[in-house]
Amino acid sequence: MLVNDRYGHGGDIYQNQITLDFSVSIHPLGTPEAVRAAVAAAAMQLEAYPDPYCSKLREAISESVCVKVNHLLCGNGADELIYQFVDALRPKKALLPVPSFSDYESALRSAGVLPVFFPLLREEEFMLSEAILSVIDEKTELLMLCSPNNPTGRCISRALLEKIVLRCRETKTWLFLDECFLDLADEAAAYSPIGLLEEGDRVFLLRAFTKTYGMAGLRLGYAICKNREMIDAICRTCQPWNVSTPAQLAGIEALRCKTWAQRAREIFRAEKPYLLSELQKLGFQTYPGDANFLLFSADPSLSDALLQKGILIRTCENYRGLCAGDFRIAVRTHKENEALIEAIREVTHA
Repeated sequence: MLVNDRYGHGGDIYQNQITLDFSVSIHPLGTPEAVRAAVAAAAMQLEAYPDPYCSKLREAISESVCVKVNHLLCGNGADELIYQFVDALRPKKALLPVPSFSDYESALRSAGVLPVFFPLLREEEFMLSEAILSVIDEKTELLMLCSPNNPTGRCISRALLEKIVLRCRETKTWLFLDECFLDLADEAAAYSPIGLLEEGDRVFLLRAFTKTYGMAGLRLGYAICKNREMIDAICRTCQPWNVSTPAQLAGIEALRCKTWAQRAREIFRAEKPYLLSELQKLGFQTYPGDANFLLFSADPSLSDALLQKGILIRTCENYRGLCAGDFRIAVRTHKENEALIEAIREVTHA
């Protein structure tokens, strides 16, 4: 838990009266009913400690993503795995493109690592280019990437990602790749290098149930890693019951909901163009993206004005490389998206 005011993420619905939350980018239909039922059923097992090996959950993930069980790690949300990975590696030199998820830098600094920043440029619409390849060298012990990137929404192209994997293999650089939004990304852009990985590769793929299955409150993430030394190093320092019984059972049930991600992508195909068009009509600067959220620029007062109407959007000034007036909004159902646009019209034309 936190005891100070450093919380800088979306989803803080507890300090204000919120009727619409656009600050978190989860499945617009929320949690599958089957997952809710699994959580309720887990109440019958609360007197027992959770399975410290997450055995059945890892077996279910293994079958779902077609990797061996011993290449999987489960965590109390993706965030825990970020900190565990960095703590286990403790690199001398870490390369971090920005803007990106702030907890990468926080995890590095907590391990005593000062990252080397690689700026993603606004004039290039925050797209990662092949220029990244020239700065990965033998001294680069870690490269941290996110695809689709948070908060820009840009996926790394298949061609570039394959070149990055090969370059990191050449330089013996660890590649940390956050794929937590990949299941909800535009299908034409979504790509994972999981099929390229070889035994022993220094690649750590991060995924979560949070966004795809609307399970933010349960905290469940997992990693795919074919490097046994890294898995052992993380397991030596993590506490044995870090994934609760309700979270484990919910994860197993979520993986049975085969069409849940597809249902979200169908909504996004219709709603993203609508939101982009309406934001542009309002005169806001928008940026292209492949994820289930949008980045745009407006008057910095917009978030406070919407908050007065019970609508929460993600302010992005605490992302390195962004500034006051940069905002991220989730793509939600048409009714909710219409309500957001109408509220923006009201506060910007008052």
